[in-house]
Amino acid sequence: MASSLLVKVTCLAMICLVLGIPLANAIITCPDADITLMSCLPYVAHPTQWPPLQCCTAVLGLTARAITREDRQAVCRCLLGIMNGIPGLDLTAFAAVPILCGANIGYIISPNMDCRLYISHHQHSFSISYIHYSIKYIQYAVLIYIYNIC
Repeated sequence: MASSLLVKVTCLAMICLVLGIPLANAIITCPDADITLMSCLPYVAHPTQWPPLQCCTAVLGLTARAITREDRQAVCRCLLGIMNGIPGLDLTAFAAVPILCGANIGYIISPNMDCRLYISHHQHSFSISYIHYSIKYIQYAVLIYIYNIC
């Protein structure tokens, strides 16, 4: 009885983990990006020679999290919102932050950038969709395996 219950609980936990993978890859929201990039605002408002370390850490972290095309386009739209929503920012400094921090965002930040055209940091668009479908295939394979052993 106890081992049967343990198997069922283990199977349920595995199913929850596999089904939770897409939630971990949810699209980045502007409030999330805004909070992450908050440490860059003093530099963008009053530029010095280099952005603060906390700013570069935030930019590199956000760039690393923006894996999918949708994520990168969402971050691009958030950057447009910041540029248009906060008066007094030095837009040249704003555009320089990713470059100075060593983040390859794949485009130059400007008030007239078209976020719909942005696809990837350095990959062809087909490779992103290939990875997306590979993850889905692995999820389904794991679910079928778990179903068969339970």
